[in-house]
Amino acid sequence: MTYRRLRVTIALAVGLAVIAAIVVAMPAGAASTAAGKRAAAAKGSAAFPTEFALPNGFLPEGIAIGAGPWAFFGSRADGDIFRVNLVTGVGAVISQGPGTPSVGMKVDHRSRLFVAGGTAGNGRVVDTDTGEILVSYQFTMGPSFVNDVVLTPDAAWFTDSMQPVLYKVPLGRAGSLADPGDVEVVPLGGDYVHQPGFNLFGFARTPDGDALLVVQSSTGLLFRVDPSTGEATTVDLGTTLLSNGDGLLVVGRTLYAVQNVLNRVAVVELNKAGTEGQVTGFLTDPRFDIPTTVAAFGNMLYLPNARFTTPPTPTTPYNAVGVEKA
Repeated sequence: MTYRRLRVTIALAVGLAVIAAIVVAMPAGAASTAAGKRAAAAKGSAAFPTEFALPNGFLPEGIAIGAGPWAFFGSRADGDIFRVNLVTGVGAVISQGPGTPSVGMKVDHRSRLFVAGGTAGNGRVVDTDTGEILVSYQFTMGPSFVNDVVLTPDAAWFTDSMQPVLYKVPLGRAGSLADPGDVEVVPLGGDYVHQPGFNLFGFARTPDGDALLVVQSSTGLLFRVDPSTGEATTVDLGTTLLSNGDGLLVVGRTLYAVQNVLNRVAVVELNKAGTEGQVTGFLTDPRFDIPTTVAAFGNMLYLPNARFTTPPTPTTPYNAVGVEKA
Protein backbone atom coordinates (compact mmCIF):
# COMPACT_ATOMS: atom_id res chain seq x y z
CA MET A 1 0.00 0.00 0.00
CA THR A 2 1.36 3.49 -0.87
CA TYR A 3 0.41 6.91 0.44
CA ARG A 4 0.69 10.31 -1.16
CA ARG A 5 2.46 13.03 0.77
CA LEU A 6 0.13 15.32 2.58
CA ARG A 7 1.02 18.96 3.25
CA VAL A 8 -1.76 20.27 5.40
CA THR A 9 -2.11 21.69 8.86
CA ILE A 10 -1.75 19.62 12.01
CA ALA A 11 -5.39 20.24 12.76
CA LEU A 12 -6.53 18.53 9.56
CA ALA A 13 -4.20 15.60 10.15
CA VAL A 14 -5.65 15.09 13.61
CA GLY A 15 -9.17 15.32 12.22
CA LEU A 16 -8.49 12.60 9.69
CA ALA A 17 -7.01 10.38 12.37
CA VAL A 18 -10.21 10.74 14.40
CA ILE A 19 -12.31 9.82 11.35
CA ALA A 20 -10.23 6.71 10.77
CA ALA A 21 -10.57 5.64 14.39
CA ILE A 22 -14.35 6.06 14.26
CA VAL A 23 -14.68 4.06 11.04
CA VAL A 24 -12.55 1.16 12.28
CA ALA A 25 -14.39 0.95 15.58
CA MET A 26 -17.92 0.93 14.15
CA PRO A 27 -19.73 -1.84 12.26
CA ALA A 28 -19.93 -1.33 8.51
CA GLY A 29 -23.59 -0.30 8.42
CA ALA A 30 -23.27 2.36 11.12
CA ALA A 31 -19.90 3.59 9.91
CA SER A 32 -21.22 4.17 6.41
CA THR A 33 -23.52 6.93 7.66
CA ALA A 34 -21.35 8.46 10.37
CA ALA A 35 -18.04 8.42 8.54
CA GLY A 36 -19.65 9.49 5.29
CA LYS A 37 -20.76 12.75 6.93
CA ARG A 38 -17.60 13.37 8.95
CA ALA A 39 -15.29 12.67 6.02
CA ALA A 40 -16.94 15.20 3.69
CA ALA A 41 -14.08 17.68 3.90
CA ALA A 42 -11.49 14.98 3.42
CA LYS A 43 -13.13 12.91 0.69
CA GLY A 44 -10.58 11.94 -1.91
CA SER A 45 -7.80 13.82 -0.12
CA ALA A 46 -4.24 12.61 -0.36
CA ALA A 47 -4.49 11.41 3.24
CA PHE A 48 -6.44 8.40 2.00
CA PRO A 49 -4.57 5.41 0.55
CA THR A 50 -4.46 5.32 -3.24
CA GLU A 51 -3.51 1.66 -3.52
CA PHE A 52 -5.17 -1.31 -1.84
CA ALA A 53 -3.88 -4.86 -1.60
CA LEU A 54 -6.44 -7.54 -2.40
CA PRO A 55 -5.98 -11.20 -1.47
CA ASN A 56 -3.48 -13.18 -3.53
CA GLY A 57 -5.22 -15.21 -6.22
CA PHE A 58 -8.38 -13.11 -5.81
CA LEU A 59 -8.97 -12.33 -9.52
CA PRO A 60 -10.91 -9.09 -8.98
CA GLU A 61 -13.21 -7.53 -11.53
CA GLY A 62 -16.12 -5.64 -9.94
CA ILE A 63 -16.17 -2.79 -7.44
CA ALA A 64 -18.98 -0.98 -5.63
CA ILE A 65 -18.88 1.97 -3.23
CA GLY A 66 -21.86 3.31 -1.32
CA ALA A 67 -22.35 6.48 0.72
CA GLY A 68 -19.71 5.57 3.30
CA PRO A 69 -16.01 4.95 2.76
CA TRP A 70 -16.30 1.21 2.07
CA ALA A 71 -15.33 -0.42 -1.22
CA PHE A 72 -16.54 -3.91 -2.12
CA PHE A 73 -14.70 -6.17 -4.56
CA GLY A 74 -15.82 -9.44 -6.12
CA SER A 75 -13.65 -12.45 -6.93
CA ARG A 76 -13.83 -14.17 -10.31
CA ALA A 77 -12.15 -17.17 -8.71
CA ASP A 78 -14.78 -18.21 -6.17
CA GLY A 79 -17.18 -15.31 -5.70
CA ASP A 80 -15.84 -14.04 -2.37
CA ILE A 81 -16.73 -10.45 -1.45
CA PHE A 82 -13.83 -8.42 -0.05
CA ARG A 83 -14.54 -5.15 1.78
CA VAL A 84 -11.92 -2.39 2.11
CA ASN A 85 -12.01 0.70 4.32
CA LEU A 86 -10.98 3.57 2.02
CA VAL A 87 -9.76 5.63 4.97
CA THR A 88 -7.44 3.03 6.48
CA GLY A 89 -6.83 0.65 3.58
CA VAL A 90 -7.70 -2.31 5.81
CA GLY A 91 -9.79 -5.05 4.20
CA ALA A 92 -11.28 -8.48 4.82
CA VAL A 93 -13.57 -11.04 3.19
CA ILE A 94 -17.10 -10.42 4.45
CA SER A 95 -18.98 -13.02 2.39
CA GLN A 96 -17.80 -16.40 1.22
CA GLY A 97 -18.54 -16.95 -2.44
CA PRO A 98 -20.65 -19.76 -3.88
CA GLY A 99 -17.72 -21.10 -5.91
CA THR A 100 -18.78 -19.17 -9.04
CA PRO A 101 -17.70 -15.67 -10.12
CA SER A 102 -18.69 -12.32 -8.65
CA VAL A 103 -18.20 -9.63 -11.27
CA GLY A 104 -20.16 -6.36 -11.63
CA MET A 105 -21.65 -5.03 -8.39
CA LYS A 106 -23.69 -2.14 -6.99
CA VAL A 107 -24.56 -1.30 -3.38
CA ASP A 108 -27.76 0.48 -2.33
CA HIS A 109 -28.54 2.69 0.66
CA ARG A 110 -30.01 -0.30 2.50
CA SER A 111 -26.56 -1.94 2.78
CA ARG A 112 -27.41 -4.50 0.11
CA LEU A 113 -24.88 -5.52 -2.51
CA PHE A 114 -26.26 -6.66 -5.88
CA VAL A 115 -23.79 -9.02 -7.57
CA ALA A 116 -23.59 -10.27 -11.18
CA GLY A 117 -22.65 -13.96 -11.34
CA GLY A 118 -20.75 -14.21 -14.63
CA THR A 119 -20.67 -17.70 -16.11
CA ALA A 120 -23.12 -19.00 -13.50
CA GLY A 121 -25.90 -17.12 -15.33
CA ASN A 122 -27.21 -15.65 -12.10
CA GLY A 123 -27.20 -12.74 -9.69
CA ARG A 124 -27.51 -12.46 -5.94
CA VAL A 125 -28.02 -9.91 -3.19
CA VAL A 126 -25.66 -9.83 -0.20
CA ASP A 127 -26.12 -8.11 3.15
CA THR A 128 -22.96 -6.01 3.51
CA ASP A 129 -23.20 -5.97 7.31
CA THR A 130 -23.46 -9.74 7.81
CA GLY A 131 -22.28 -11.22 4.50
CA GLU A 132 -25.50 -13.23 4.29
CA ILE A 133 -26.88 -13.99 0.82
CA LEU A 134 -30.40 -12.56 0.98
CA VAL A 135 -31.65 -13.99 -2.31
CA SER A 136 -30.28 -15.55 -5.50
CA TYR A 137 -31.71 -15.25 -9.01
CA GLN A 138 -31.03 -17.80 -11.75
CA PHE A 139 -31.47 -15.82 -14.96
CA THR A 140 -30.58 -18.52 -17.48
CA MET A 141 -29.19 -22.04 -17.72
CA GLY A 142 -27.78 -21.45 -21.21
CA PRO A 143 -24.43 -19.97 -22.28
CA SER A 144 -24.09 -16.64 -20.51
CA PHE A 145 -21.87 -14.18 -18.74
CA VAL A 146 -23.93 -12.00 -16.42
CA ASN A 147 -21.54 -9.09 -16.35
CA ASP A 148 -22.80 -5.95 -14.65
CA VAL A 149 -25.69 -4.48 -12.69
CA VAL A 150 -27.28 -1.06 -12.31
CA LEU A 151 -29.92 0.04 -9.80
CA THR A 152 -32.96 2.17 -10.55
CA PRO A 153 -35.73 3.15 -8.11
CA ASP A 154 -37.89 0.19 -9.15
CA ALA A 155 -35.45 -2.51 -10.33
CA ALA A 156 -32.00 -4.02 -10.46
CA TRP A 157 -30.88 -4.54 -14.07
CA PHE A 158 -28.23 -7.02 -15.21
CA THR A 159 -26.36 -7.32 -18.51
CA ASP A 160 -25.43 -10.59 -20.22
CA SER A 161 -22.30 -10.38 -22.36
CA MET A 162 -23.28 -13.45 -24.38
CA GLN A 163 -27.01 -12.86 -24.90
CA PRO A 164 -28.88 -9.86 -26.47
CA VAL A 165 -31.03 -9.35 -23.39
CA LEU A 166 -31.21 -7.53 -20.07
CA TYR A 167 -32.48 -9.14 -16.88
CA LYS A 168 -34.80 -7.08 -14.71
CA VAL A 169 -35.26 -7.83 -11.02
CA PRO A 170 -38.22 -5.72 -9.84
CA LEU A 171 -38.00 -3.92 -6.51
CA GLY A 172 -41.18 -3.48 -4.54
CA ARG A 173 -42.30 -0.85 -2.07
CA ALA A 174 -39.52 0.25 0.27
CA GLY A 175 -37.10 -1.62 -1.98
CA SER A 176 -38.39 -5.09 -1.18
CA LEU A 177 -36.64 -7.82 -3.17
CA ALA A 178 -38.53 -9.73 -5.83
CA ASP A 179 -39.07 -13.47 -5.67
CA PRO A 180 -36.85 -15.47 -8.06
CA GLY A 181 -39.86 -16.23 -10.25
CA ASP A 182 -40.53 -12.53 -10.85
CA VAL A 183 -37.39 -11.89 -12.91
CA GLU A 184 -38.12 -10.40 -16.35
CA VAL A 185 -36.06 -10.99 -19.50
CA VAL A 186 -36.01 -7.88 -21.71
CA PRO A 187 -34.79 -8.49 -25.31
CA LEU A 188 -32.71 -5.70 -26.86
CA GLY A 189 -33.89 -4.14 -30.11
CA GLY A 190 -33.37 -1.00 -32.15
CA ASP A 191 -29.78 -0.24 -33.11
CA TYR A 192 -28.26 -3.07 -31.12
CA VAL A 193 -26.68 -5.83 -33.22
CA HIS A 194 -25.35 -8.81 -31.30
CA GLN A 195 -21.85 -9.96 -32.27
CA PRO A 196 -20.13 -13.35 -31.79
CA GLY A 197 -18.43 -13.68 -28.42
CA PHE A 198 -18.61 -11.09 -25.67
CA ASN A 199 -20.76 -7.99 -26.15
CA LEU A 200 -22.42 -6.01 -23.36
CA PHE A 201 -20.19 -4.99 -20.47
CA GLY A 202 -20.54 -1.84 -18.34
CA PHE A 203 -23.89 -0.48 -17.23
CA ALA A 204 -25.08 2.90 -15.90
CA ARG A 205 -28.04 5.27 -15.89
CA THR A 206 -28.33 8.34 -18.08
CA PRO A 207 -27.77 11.70 -16.33
CA ASP A 208 -31.53 12.33 -16.21
CA GLY A 209 -32.16 8.82 -14.87
CA ASP A 210 -34.75 8.02 -17.53
CA ALA A 211 -32.79 5.39 -19.45
CA LEU A 212 -29.87 2.98 -19.25
CA LEU A 213 -26.41 3.20 -20.83
CA VAL A 214 -24.52 0.07 -21.85
CA VAL A 215 -21.27 -0.38 -23.78
CA GLN A 216 -20.73 -3.11 -26.36
CA SER A 217 -17.08 -3.97 -25.86
CA SER A 218 -16.70 -5.85 -29.14
CA THR A 219 -17.70 -2.81 -31.26
CA GLY A 220 -16.94 0.11 -28.93
CA LEU A 221 -20.48 1.41 -29.35
CA LEU A 222 -22.39 2.98 -26.48
CA PHE A 223 -26.15 2.46 -26.37
CA ARG A 224 -28.99 4.23 -24.63
CA VAL A 225 -31.68 1.69 -23.74
CA ASP A 226 -35.31 2.48 -22.98
CA PRO A 227 -35.99 0.25 -19.96
CA SER A 228 -39.69 -0.02 -20.74
CA THR A 229 -39.16 -1.51 -24.21
CA GLY A 230 -35.53 -2.66 -24.56
CA GLU A 231 -35.16 -0.34 -27.56
CA ALA A 232 -31.47 0.56 -27.94
CA THR A 233 -30.26 3.73 -29.64
CA THR A 234 -26.61 4.38 -30.45
CA VAL A 235 -25.24 7.29 -28.42
CA ASP A 236 -23.66 9.86 -30.72
CA LEU A 237 -20.01 10.18 -29.72
CA GLY A 238 -18.90 11.55 -33.08
CA THR A 239 -16.18 9.37 -34.55
CA THR A 240 -14.99 8.06 -31.18
CA LEU A 241 -15.47 4.42 -30.19
CA LEU A 242 -15.17 3.10 -26.64
CA SER A 243 -13.12 0.12 -27.77
CA ASN A 244 -12.59 -2.55 -25.10
CA GLY A 245 -15.20 -0.73 -23.04
CA ASP A 246 -15.83 -2.24 -19.64
CA GLY A 247 -17.14 -0.63 -16.45
CA LEU A 248 -19.20 2.59 -16.70
CA LEU A 249 -19.79 5.30 -14.10
CA VAL A 250 -21.93 8.41 -14.51
CA VAL A 251 -21.27 11.36 -12.18
CA GLY A 252 -23.47 14.33 -13.01
CA ARG A 253 -23.18 14.52 -16.79
CA THR A 254 -19.71 12.98 -16.90
CA LEU A 255 -19.36 9.38 -18.01
CA TYR A 256 -16.22 7.49 -17.02
CA ALA A 257 -15.77 4.48 -19.31
CA VAL A 258 -13.03 1.99 -18.45
CA GLN A 259 -11.18 0.64 -21.51
CA ASN A 260 -9.61 -2.40 -19.90
CA VAL A 261 -6.72 -3.67 -22.05
CA LEU A 262 -6.01 -0.10 -23.18
CA ASN A 263 -5.27 0.74 -19.52
CA ARG A 264 -7.23 3.96 -19.56
CA VAL A 265 -10.54 5.58 -18.65
CA ALA A 266 -12.37 7.63 -21.28
CA VAL A 267 -13.97 10.82 -19.96
CA VAL A 268 -17.18 11.63 -21.82
CA GLU A 269 -19.37 14.70 -21.34
CA LEU A 270 -22.98 13.69 -22.00
CA ASN A 271 -26.13 15.66 -22.58
CA LYS A 272 -28.86 15.26 -19.96
CA ALA A 273 -30.73 12.52 -21.83
CA GLY A 274 -27.56 10.56 -22.64
CA THR A 275 -28.29 10.60 -26.37
CA GLU A 276 -25.00 12.24 -27.34
CA GLY A 277 -21.64 13.04 -25.82
CA GLN A 278 -18.09 14.13 -26.45
CA VAL A 279 -14.92 12.41 -25.30
CA THR A 280 -12.92 15.17 -23.58
CA GLY A 281 -9.90 13.14 -22.50
CA PHE A 282 -8.51 9.99 -20.94
CA LEU A 283 -7.28 9.10 -17.47
CA THR A 284 -4.17 6.95 -17.35
CA ASP A 285 -1.89 5.81 -14.56
CA PRO A 286 1.30 3.71 -14.58
CA ARG A 287 -0.26 1.49 -11.93
CA PHE A 288 -3.10 0.40 -14.23
CA ASP A 289 -2.81 -3.31 -15.03
CA ILE A 290 -5.99 -3.93 -17.02
CA PRO A 291 -8.54 -2.19 -14.79
CA THR A 292 -12.06 -3.38 -15.39
CA THR A 293 -14.56 -1.31 -13.44
CA VAL A 294 -14.73 1.99 -11.60
CA ALA A 295 -16.49 3.49 -8.59
CA ALA A 296 -16.21 6.90 -6.95
CA PHE A 297 -15.87 8.36 -3.48
CA GLY A 298 -15.48 12.11 -3.18
CA ASN A 299 -13.13 13.38 -5.89
CA MET A 300 -11.45 9.99 -6.32
CA LEU A 301 -12.06 7.10 -8.68
CA TYR A 302 -11.16 3.56 -7.60
CA LEU A 303 -10.41 0.73 -10.02
CA PRO A 304 -9.49 -2.95 -9.49
CA ASN A 305 -6.66 -4.33 -11.62
CA ALA A 306 -7.85 -7.59 -13.19
CA ARG A 307 -4.40 -8.41 -14.65
CA PHE A 308 -5.91 -10.47 -17.46
CA THR A 309 -2.53 -10.92 -19.16
CA THR A 310 -0.88 -12.28 -16.00
CA PRO A 311 -1.23 -16.06 -15.51
CA PRO A 312 -3.44 -16.52 -12.44
CA THR A 313 -2.12 -18.64 -9.59
CA PRO A 314 -3.13 -18.92 -5.92
CA THR A 315 -0.21 -16.59 -5.07
CA THR A 316 -0.63 -14.00 -7.83
CA PRO A 317 -0.93 -10.56 -6.19
CA TYR A 318 -3.83 -8.24 -7.01
CA ASN A 319 -4.69 -4.70 -6.04
CA ALA A 320 -6.92 -1.72 -6.65
CA VAL A 321 -5.81 1.86 -7.22
CA GLY A 322 -7.26 5.31 -6.73
CA VAL A 323 -6.90 8.27 -9.11
CA GLU A 324 -8.37 11.75 -9.07
CA LYS A 325 -11.39 12.50 -11.21
CA ALA A 326 -10.92 14.51 -14.37
